[in-house]
Amino acid sequence: MNKGLTVSAVAAGSIGAELEVAPGDIILQVDEHEVEDILDLRQFTSGGAFALYVQKPTGEIWELDVERETGEGLGIEVASVATRGLKRCRNRCVFCFVDQMPGGMRKSLYVKDDDYRLSVTQGSYITLSNLTDAEMRRIITERIGPLYISVHAWDPEVRRFMMGHPGTGRLRGQVRALSRAGIPLHTQIVLVPGMNDGAVLSATVRALAGFHAVRSIGVVPVGLTGHRAGLTALRPVRPEEARTVLAAGRQWQAEFLPRRGRRLVYFADEFYLLAGEEIPSPREYDGYPQLENGIGLIARFREGFAAARQDMARRAALWSAQAADGETLHIVTGTAAAPFLAEAAAEITRATPAARLRVHPIANRFFGETVTVAGLLTAEDIATQMGDLGGDIFLLPDVMLRRDGLFLDGHDLSWLEDSVRGRARVMPALFAAEGGTDTWEEET
Repeated sequence: MNKGLTVSAVAAGSIGAELEVAPGDIILQVDEHEVEDILDLRQFTSGGAFALYVQKPTGEIWELDVERETGEGLGIEVASVATRGLKRCRNRCVFCFVDQMPGGMRKSLYVKDDDYRLSVTQGSYITLSNLTDAEMRRIITERIGPLYISVHAWDPEVRRFMMGHPGTGRLRGQVRALSRAGIPLHTQIVLVPGMNDGAVLSATVRALAGFHAVRSIGVVPVGLTGHRAGLTALRPVRPEEARTVLAAGRQWQAEFLPRRGRRLVYFADEFYLLAGEEIPSPREYDGYPQLENGIGLIARFREGFAAARQDMARRAALWSAQAADGETLHIVTGTAAAPFLAEAAAEITRATPAARLRVHPIANRFFGETVTVAGLLTAEDIATQMGDLGGDIFLLPDVMLRRDGLFLDGHDLSWLEDSVRGRARVMPALFAAEGGTDTWEEET
């Protein structure tokens, strides 16, 4: 078995940099504790003073004495989740997004992780189907949480069918054990028409609501790409079905709010868009516990925009000032976020006439136009639909680019700039629904 975790990056000016820790070094031990995964590293380095044992590429082992202020990070990133590697998904979900990806892309994009350590550190959803008894005991003993769990159906047979693995039928006992231990749980249901909707959905929501440890239940519609040849025949949620789901949801929320102090069950923005209904107010999301799941993104954007419209107008004016006379600032996004960014751009333009803004909603032809977030757009789709910018500046949300600076189709920023004859500016996502796809970059 490999020993220790390999350092992948060290932040400039950090404690790690001051101690001359470098990429390629291996963190072997903290005090007397061997480091076998990222949870070990987090737990054993939580104190203000400790000894860090690092092996250099030469084989030399350094003992580094660390003293730091409370909350001060080490600035060290590691290349893998654990010495034994990432826990992989063993399920064969009928709606798996990875199975719907076209071939020929980067190897790591096809990695299916199902690792409880990423759930607690990054909020990744896990199924619990590959947990060993020892790992369950560790989670309970060390009170590892919160955990984010993909439930989909409380009925064991329905869940086994949807997820294609016999281990998924153990969910009820696992949730009971975690709840008894007081581990906070955030759960999700991917709604597949004809499989886990209707009475199955109602039973799942009510069963989860019966556990105090369950802090939120997120319901999202199944995502289907244009690359489903040979896979189980599925269809997207229809507008009338979205309206039915939301009507039931309002009843559940009215029931849970006085009982639990929160609405507990929340629905992806896409349900409201499909149903043609108004997005709920920010207060109805109870602090946005399911924001990364695409739930409450529009409300959060509107809330943030209302609070920061003056600053955004000032920034837009500054960006426009960088442009040549008569030049337009182009904002690139997916089709989901486009109406709301267009609304914001129009308001900024009214307040600041000098700001010349144009929003470009890019349809996803690579995965299929049912995929609407910007984080899954490719450089070729952007280039084809933006056309010739004639030297104008265009803004890209950072979620479009992976850690290596490449788009999903392997092109880089320079290629896109040349293709559209424009100058790119990468910035934090203007709208959270622009979404991202980053997973743990661990090669097999």
